[in-house]
Amino acid sequence: MNLILRKYASLLVDYCLDIQTGEKLYIKSSTAGEPLVKEVYRAAIKKGAIVEYDLIFSEESRIRLHNSKDDQLKHVPTLNAHAIENFDAFLMIRAPHNLLENHANDPEKIKIINKALKPISDNYRRRTAEGTLKRSLCQYPTQASAQMAGMSLEEYSFFVFNACRLFDENPEASWLKVREDQQRFVDHLDQVDLVRYVGPKTDISFRVKGRKWMNSDGRTNMPSGEVFSGPIEDSVNGQVYFSYPSVFMSKAVQGILLKVVDGKVMEWSAEVGQEVLDEVFKVPGARYFGEVAIGTNYNIKQATKNILFDEKIGGTIHMAVGQSYLQTGGKNESDIHWDMITDMTDGGQIYTDGNLIYENGKFHI
Repeated sequence: MNLILRKYASLLVDYCLDIQTGEKLYIKSSTAGEPLVKEVYRAAIKKGAIVEYDLIFSEESRIRLHNSKDDQLKHVPTLNAHAIENFDAFLMIRAPHNLLENHANDPEKIKIINKALKPISDNYRRRTAEGTLKRSLCQYPTQASAQMAGMSLEEYSFFVFNACRLFDENPEASWLKVREDQQRFVDHLDQVDLVRYVGPKTDISFRVKGRKWMNSDGRTNMPSGEVFSGPIEDSVNGQVYFSYPSVFMSKAVQGILLKVVDGKVMEWSAEVGQEVLDEVFKVPGARYFGEVAIGTNYNIKQATKNILFDEKIGGTIHMAVGQSYLQTGGKNESDIHWDMITDMTDGGQIYTDGNLIYENGKFHI
């Protein structure tokens, strides 16, 4: 395990964040992620970086929400705000103690916190879009995530490390090959206007002329393996069914069906979690799409109810309602960004300007 974690840390520090001497790195994780935090800290210090970190303890957010008054909830975290404004790099290591600890939180209190955090979120989106803040998101395997995935901790650890290509002789070289392969798809998609996703219960189209497709090659997310963009907001039309399960606001949702007219979600239903959809679509901007994407990581072969991995599954597409990524040219604004995923390996097709470019989970270009 120590060897794998040092390999992981090296990939994060050298490839994902490209840490240079004198740069300031801010690491955020939980106390459960300490083994990986320690190795990243070691690797970054050896590169000559200035490293600071913030480790959240178990039940921290639940305790705060259940015991704080409004003026406390409105407090803007000092270290977080300063780091996002001034540091050169930011690494988020997900390492949950309990993925359901926030399931009973008061939604009105969450709204107060989100409003207080909005200046930090806006600054984060601006700096990452400009390229002045290097960032990466990754996962440290914990028992909570393993249980959510329906695996033992040993099985889940293998799943995480394999998705990150850490068993390859040279993981960085493997991710550079991913970058090269995906660039073909990006080069094609950057030249087209109308994109259409077709599959079981799905026939939805959108325009992307003038928007930028991103080659997600493991630098900003580890693991990655996707290409994504932001649709022209009022161009999305049709129906889309999302077959993969997800967890949003600590609640399970599955079998989502959306009907869209001129960019706006007009009808919605879910086989599980209808109340979550009903609540989400009350949020300003949530009924428009901020992202369209295609997953390409064929090392990830199953859903684990963890969006960092599920949205990258090879042979899937996903669309996100809510906030756009500024670097794609997307303009939708919202307090949420929710990726919804569907399988394309059983008859799924993608057309660009009327030409079939993808079928049964594979590109033809």
